[in-house]
Amino acid sequence: MFTGKRPTDDIFKEGLSLHNFVKTALPGEVIEVIDPNLVQTQFNEDATSNHGHNFWNGRNNKLVAESLISIFEIGISCSAESPQQRMNIGDVSAQLSSIRNKLLRTRLPREREVGSATPL
Repeated sequence: MFTGKRPTDDIFKEGLSLHNFVKTALPGEVIEVIDPNLVQTQFNEDATSNHGHNFWNGRNNKLVAESLISIFEIGISCSAESPQQRMNIGDVSAQLSSIRNKLLRTRLPREREVGSATPL
C-alpha cells in the first residue's frame, strides 16, 4: 500500500521480495520505497526533487517521515517469514494508533489557524 508495488511486480522476479525491498531501505532510504504518488500528495514538490533530499526538511515533514519509517518497520515485523517472529496484533494496533495520534496533533494547530483566518 505504501510502496505502490505488488509482490508480483517484475522487480521481485529474481529473489527479491517486497519484505526485503522495504527492509533494506530502512531507515535511511525510506524515500526510495515510498510510492511517489504518496509523497507528492503529502509534501510539496521539493520533497520529490533530488531523490528526496528535501524530504526530511521541516518539522512536520520530519514527523511524517519518521512515522512512515515506523509504519514500514511494523509492516516488516508483521510479514516476517516465521509466525513466532511476527509482531503481536495488539502491539501493532497500539503502535499504529500512537503514530496516528502524533500526526493528528501536528495537524490540529494548522487547521485552527486556517479556521480563524476565515471571515464569518
